[in-house]
This record gives sequence, structure tokens and C-alpha cells, in this order.
Amino acid sequence: MRGVCLPRKKKTGPGSPTVVGTKSERSQSDSQAPMGYATTRSLERVAAAMGQRVAAPLEFQPAGDVPQGGVLLALPALLAQGLLRYSPQRYQLPEGFYGIGSIFLLLGFMALARIRSLEQLRYEPPGGWGKLPGLDRIPEVRTLRAKLKRLCQDLGRALQWNAELATEWIARQTDSELYFYCDGPVRVYHGEQTALPRH
Repeated sequence: MRGVCLPRKKKTGPGSPTVVGTKSERSQSDSQAPMGYATTRSLERVAAAMGQRVAAPLEFQPAGDVPQGGVLLALPALLAQGLLRYSPQRYQLPEGFYGIGSIFLLLGFMALARIRSLEQLRYEPPGGWGKLPGLDRIPEVRTLRAKLKRLCQDLGRALQWNAELATEWIARQTDSELYFYCDGPVRVYHGEQTALPRH
């Protein structure tokens, strides 16, 4: 799922091309953002800080040269499998700019891009990664860690969410589509390099 979306020009109407900015153009505008790097949706951020907006809406815009942009190809599959279907009912966050949908999408994209920890996000461009879940930038690692801590306080919610999704997945399958998979060694180890457990 690695790759870069290349810049393109799309026509929205006759004779009116939509110019898609490059990475260097976005970097320049991100560095000039008034509230910090890549915070280009200033009014929504102020509204969220004052409690007048629950979460920023996810708005996907044409963009070129986006790092890890290939993960967007998996977005329909993530949504079809129910990534955002039961999460608003099971999880709540306090009012702020980053809502449940943006956090879950970011975590899904991190898994697809093989980013194994939140600390690794420090080395990714926040403005470029913000385009993937439909925001101006991704949250700081400190903010993301605080939100995940709040979401993980009750393990029972995750189990219920998992059970609801599993029930839905099984109900969609027919008998011909069911597969049972068993994993294990095919031969008994007879070597002497490690202490074997009792059998």
C-alpha cells in the first residue's frame, strides 16, 4: 500500500480545469497557516475549541503527490467491513476538532501503511497525512495518545463492537463461503537446541 498520488488536472466543467497542488506548494501553504503548521481550517478549529462544533467534517479534496496516498484505495473496503458503522454508538470523545471517524480512519491507514506505533507518526508529514482522512492535518502524537487512552478505558466496549461486526460478517456469508483455518506445526521438533515442553 505504499505509493504517491501523482498530480493531475481534472475538469469540473467545460473550460474550467481544477489545478491540483503539489507537495511543495502544500508545504509552503502549510507553513504559513495562522494557527500552526498545516492548520488551514482555522475557523473550524476555533469553533471546536469554543465547543460550537462536535467534530470537523471529513472533506476529501483533490491533491497530488500525497505520501502514502495509495491507502485511499482501501477506504471503500474499510467502510464496507464496518470500520465506522458501530463506533459512534460504542465510543464517545469530548467535543473537539478530531472526532471518532477521523481517529478510526487514521488508525486504519496507519495499519495499511505499516506504521506500527504512534511515535512513528512524528516522522510523517502532518499536512500530507491529514489529506488521507479528509482533514487539514493529523493530530499531534500527544493529542492522539490522549484520545486513544480515553477510547481504551473500557475493554468491554471493544469486545461488544467486535462481536457486532463478527455477527454481521457471518450473516453475510453463505455456507459455500465459510472457511475454517487451523495453524500448527506439521512435524514434531526432535532437535536438542531448545528445551521442549512436556507433552
